Amino acid sequence: MTSSRIIFLNGTSSSGKSSIARALLDILDDGAFFHLAVDDFNAMRTRRELPPDQLDAVLRRTRAGFHRAIAAMASAGNDLVVDHVLSEPWRLRDCLEVLPAERVLFVGVHCPPAELERRERARGDRPLGLAAQQYDVVHAHGDYDLECDTDEASPRQCAEDIKKLVAHWPTPTAFSRLRGRYLPR
Repeated sequence: MTSSRIIFLNGTSSSGKSSIARALLDILDDGAFFHLAVDDFNAMRTRRELPPDQLDAVLRRTRAGFHRAIAAMASAGNDLVVDHVLSEPWRLRDCLEVLPAERVLFVGVHCPPAELERRERARGDRPLGLAAQQYDVVHAHGDYDLECDTDEASPRQCAEDIKKLVAHWPTPTAFSRLRGRYLPR
């Protein structure tokens, strides 16, 4: 496997992950980084209405495919900024299984509930209350290499903090610690 770096941004919907990812692409100057966002994978799916049981199965396959696409891009030597919502426990476990743990810098993207609701209203492209539903589950694992609050810091400031950590990659990474906790061998 070729060595690559994965900056994995995890937070609720509307927390600021995509804005941070765009800022990172502008400031990371040691290689070519690709932004892989779960929303982009969702956008590739047909827009035809599906019954709830079929939709759940399609969404699970989409997430599992997204995780494997991340792994494939990384195994080909690409540096990545990943934008994801680990709103179901299986998603974290799946990522821990398929991604190279020591090559993942795990970043928690936080935002207070009131600001999340304000952003959802302003965006108008997400169900109101989606972030609130995800809030407790997304960060339940409690271990990151870095955490940022997009209510207190701009996307650029968060990206600058992440860039500093990329230059001094932690060992072990949060992903390595979580793998030991969730996937004991």
